[in-house]
Amino acid sequence: MTTAVNPVETSYWVIVPAAGAGKRMGADKPKQYLPLSGKPLIAHTLENILHWPGLKGIVVAIAADDTEFATLRCAQDARIQTVTGGAERADSVLAALDYLSEREAPETSILVHDAARPLVSVADIRKLLAAAPMALLAQPASDTVKLSQTRGGKTEVRETLPRDQIWLAQTPQKAPLGKLRETLLQGLAENSTAITDEASALERAGFHPELVAACRSNFKITHPADLLLAEALLQHRAVESSLENNL
Repeated sequence: MTTAVNPVETSYWVIVPAAGAGKRMGADKPKQYLPLSGKPLIAHTLENILHWPGLKGIVVAIAADDTEFATLRCAQDARIQTVTGGAERADSVLAALDYLSEREAPETSILVHDAARPLVSVADIRKLLAAAPMALLAQPASDTVKLSQTRGGKTEVRETLPRDQIWLAQTPQKAPLGKLRETLLQGLAENSTAITDEASALERAGFHPELVAACRSNFKITHPADLLLAEALLQHRAVESSLENNL
């Protein structure tokens, strides 16, 4: 007996939470506006999303005092809308879901994507769209994974975890609008600190999102060195594209 494969989505929205400060970068401006190959980081991410197949639109959650987003060239695209985000990721995503719930049906597919992941491939997006209604891109662990504990002021190994069961969550993360909004509301009402992404909210409600293996290029820019790696990969892709166009 064969398992039915979901057809690729042809009408979905993407939510991009971008109201945070990105403090781990130690920069003088929010991480999403740091320069990368001649334009702000978030511009690369949004321009990438605008080329995803079947996209209906993007909702970007920005800070209440954000004056930079409107100056982006891609912000003028009619498919991009903005809402005011909150202090935490879940607050920003929920603000975007509230906006969409007044305009779209509860079963509408929503993809939530980090502003700091500009290099996700369209091939991986196609795989995610063809996966279960609740799914996320993720990276199977390749290193040996240690669970730590603190004792005597020192951090030490508590145990080694089975690597074949460890996946590193990435984005986009996909779910129906109604279910995602309901589970986030429930998690926030319970004041849960365990909700670090959309999948964790769905898990708390008893759902089991599908894990979809992603390319290693879909890393999150978190530290200054990540910008250098992203710059190199963008330049490599530009060269590859130029060579293909000249064939």
